[in-house]
Amino acid sequence: MANSNNNESTGLIGWIDERFPLSSFIKNHLTEYYAPKNFNFWYFFGALALFVFVMQILTGIFLTMHYKPDAAEAFASVEYIMRDVSFGWLIRYMHSTGASLFFVVIYLHMFRGLMYGSYKKPRELLWLFGVLIFLLLMAEAFFGYLLPWGQMSYWGAQVIVNLFTTIPFIGPDLAEWVRGDYLVSDATLNRFFAFHVIALPLALAGLIFGHLIALHEVGSNNPDGVEIKAFKDKKTGIPLDGIPFHPYYTVKDLIGLSVFLIVFASIIFFAPEMGGYFLEHNNFVPANPLVTPDHIAPVWYFTPYYSILRAVPPILNSQFPGVAAMGLSVLIFFFVPWLDKSPVRSIRYKGLLYKKWLTAFVLSFFVLGYLGTVPSNIWGQFSSAVPLLGNGDIATFVARIFTIIYFLFFILMPFYSKKDKTKTVPNRVTMP
Repeated sequence: MANSNNNESTGLIGWIDERFPLSSFIKNHLTEYYAPKNFNFWYFFGALALFVFVMQILTGIFLTMHYKPDAAEAFASVEYIMRDVSFGWLIRYMHSTGASLFFVVIYLHMFRGLMYGSYKKPRELLWLFGVLIFLLLMAEAFFGYLLPWGQMSYWGAQVIVNLFTTIPFIGPDLAEWVRGDYLVSDATLNRFFAFHVIALPLALAGLIFGHLIALHEVGSNNPDGVEIKAFKDKKTGIPLDGIPFHPYYTVKDLIGLSVFLIVFASIIFFAPEMGGYFLEHNNFVPANPLVTPDHIAPVWYFTPYYSILRAVPPILNSQFPGVAAMGLSVLIFFFVPWLDKSPVRSIRYKGLLYKKWLTAFVLSFFVLGYLGTVPSNIWGQFSSAVPLLGNGDIATFVARIFTIIYFLFFILMPFYSKKDKTKTVPNRVTMP
């Protein structure tokens, strides 16, 4: 059958095109995919996230060659990788550092979306794909956290899984199902290994593919929030404010990747633990179910949500309200496309109200992130003479204030985004 794509390629490429749409794929997604010409610094992080994902898959494959998902051998197998496998220490540090930097670039990528309104029509589905990727990435990191079978990973997993028990009616049974046992044990390690290595990476790959397809279907947003498809060359149909993704943005992304790799290598070779934030000191000690660490805290990228969990007081001796608030703090991102009532996309043309609330949200995220890494009594307690707050932890009180600010950013968004005074949006993109 003749090639339906009418490709004029010859040789090997022509042979492939007759059987697989390689040339059309390259044209649609690279050489003839026209992106806005005013991309700035904030548009590095999507490509960096894709790079880190591929790197995590590759380093993970090499780690699984020597790792043993057995409670009696897991910690020793990690030590074997670090000490006896050729360049095993490098691959392990690449994987652990990559996990933290994955969240760094994802958080910055999401922040860019909030700044420039990349969630507004017609990109709602694109944003939903992104939030789903974020949720699965959190699950992937959580399941991988137990695998070293160190003291902190064991107890961190124990505490997090026990949170499921607070869910009314089904909580205890759900926690037991997640663990596969009454306590975190060999069964837990095996199922966490299966989720971390097989199930979730496949799901993430599928969602990332869907995210990219949705992106190229509706087109990329830009710092001005202007649709470049509105003004096209009458002869060629090419957007007047668009440039081919390749070679312009592939070269741009390679520059960003070079800087990223310098930072990445610097951390690996000089500070792989990052003061205990990337690799906790207690995880260099084998898990001991009989000895509880003085302070159990998750990895830094979970700490804002952990702070929200601790900030919400129990009701009727149940911690479920805190668990619900923690879950809602992530799930609420799904609703952003419909919460923002502003007639403009980009923060460049939004008023002071949105800018102030976004600043407050970012500040609350950082404060909650820090408070999640330290004990709740780090700043001491209020005097017993202080009404309502007497003998309460100061850090917990601060966490409650910033938890309220965190949620108010979303809850009040329909009101302040609609009331906000906006600037006139240009018809075409402007260069910085």
